[in-house]
Amino acid sequence: MLRVEGVHQRYRNGPPVLDGVDLACDPGLPVVLGGENGSGKSTLLRIAAGAARPAAGQVRRPGVVGYLPDRFPARLRMPPDVYLRHLAAIRGVSPAPELLDRLGFSGPRREPMSRLSKGNAQKVGLAQALGGDPGLVVLDEPWAGLDAEAAETLLGLLAEVAERASLLVTDHTGRAARIAGARHLRLAGGLLRESPPGAGDTVGPGTDADLAEPGAVTAPLPATAIVLRCPDPEAVARRLGVSGRCAGDRLHLHVPATRADALLLAALQLGCAVESVGPV
Repeated sequence: MLRVEGVHQRYRNGPPVLDGVDLACDPGLPVVLGGENGSGKSTLLRIAAGAARPAAGQVRRPGVVGYLPDRFPARLRMPPDVYLRHLAAIRGVSPAPELLDRLGFSGPRREPMSRLSKGNAQKVGLAQALGGDPGLVVLDEPWAGLDAEAAETLLGLLAEVAERASLLVTDHTGRAARIAGARHLRLAGGLLRESPPGAGDTVGPGTDADLAEPGAVTAPLPATAIVLRCPDPEAVARRLGVSGRCAGDRLHLHVPATRADALLLAALQLGCAVESVGPV
């Protein structure tokens, strides 16, 4: 089980990122966390997983934690199988390379991971997080970069994991709304509130403040302009959890460049056509 009690966090003299957050997450009762860019979701997940310490408050978690950060190391020289064995050894568990096959990994297994595509690198990250029978699984944007088949496979894997482990997930694609029995929460103003399923993240222009180390100077993320043709643009915007301008059958969006691929994939699965994509 996971228990987060009265957790506070802030960076330098800024407003609180987390302002007395309480969170309970038990096996069989997964939690999906939403919120605006920079609201503190990744900060909370790092603290929940044990990758960061809060300024105040307590966290109780199982001994074995599977954690997927929302950004995968870009210059890893290890091949995938070596990386999985290495991470498993650090955690004191057995590696699970078979999860790569289930997720449809198609990259080279004996070459440096720095050469992998975003999708294949994400599959390696998921394999290390889900393998080894963890008692707590914390996944930050696990569907980012995945193809449609792998995205469906991941839903099945999460259903299996949630039966025996605590599961905490962030997701801006809307897929987490299909996690059976999940409790949906939204982080805003440093506090958690109940949220309707499918509300997810608002994908819009923002900064990397949510990912910054204490004292780091952040800059606006590069943005991408997207125009979609949709049967019902307003309904699609709600499903995607985005705000944009609707004109006829077109939905005009400005999103962080790092989120564009995942949003485009989700839009195609909702029956939209992509009219244009380009820098803002």
